[in-house]
Amino acid sequence: MNLEYNYWHFKQALPVHLCKDIVTYGLKHTADTAITGNQQRDLGQNPLSKKEIKKLHRLRNSHVSWLDDPWLYKEIHPYINEANRNAGWNFEWDWSESIQFTHYRLNYHYDWHRDSAEKSYDDPTDKNRMGKIRKLSATISLSPPEDYRGGNLEFNFGNSIKSKATVCEEIKPQGSIVVFPSFMFHRVTPVTKGTRYSLVLWQLGKPFK
Repeated sequence: MNLEYNYWHFKQALPVHLCKDIVTYGLKHTADTAITGNQQRDLGQNPLSKKEIKKLHRLRNSHVSWLDDPWLYKEIHPYINEANRNAGWNFEWDWSESIQFTHYRLNYHYDWHRDSAEKSYDDPTDKNRMGKIRKLSATISLSPPEDYRGGNLEFNFGNSIKSKATVCEEIKPQGSIVVFPSFMFHRVTPVTKGTRYSLVLWQLGKPFK
């Protein structure tokens, strides 16, 4: 798919006080080890083995909690819709998954990946996601850039993960929002100092034709 814009950004869209409030609120929720799509399960009932953890941390190392508060969606959705329109993607979507509140501490990272899977969700008990794929991803920086080092959001616009990475500088100012197609390769480089907090939100719709 040829795109005129690979991502769309809004600089400091959320005010500083709101970013601080979201961090405070997010930290009140129990944080779990962030896992990948092929490891989805209840970690309380079925924890990862040492071998699985070692393999996981080569790709991803962070902690996450999940937020479903309507006021958060109400705050973020207008930016996603505006980005979808202004970038000319005009992807059809009708559902947002739970919002991921992510902690990136020292050496935490997330290597190259896509947010969307090749196949649509196929759990018939989950009517909101059944038959749909992730189409649009949104990430929001909740931390001021002076609070951490590293932790760069990078994109790969080439045909291979060995292609040159592009640092997304636009996400760094606190409260900034970046929206991009969920099939875009991206990563978060290791944090070398401090803590980086962020929100991630995925929008679902019927598969592309």
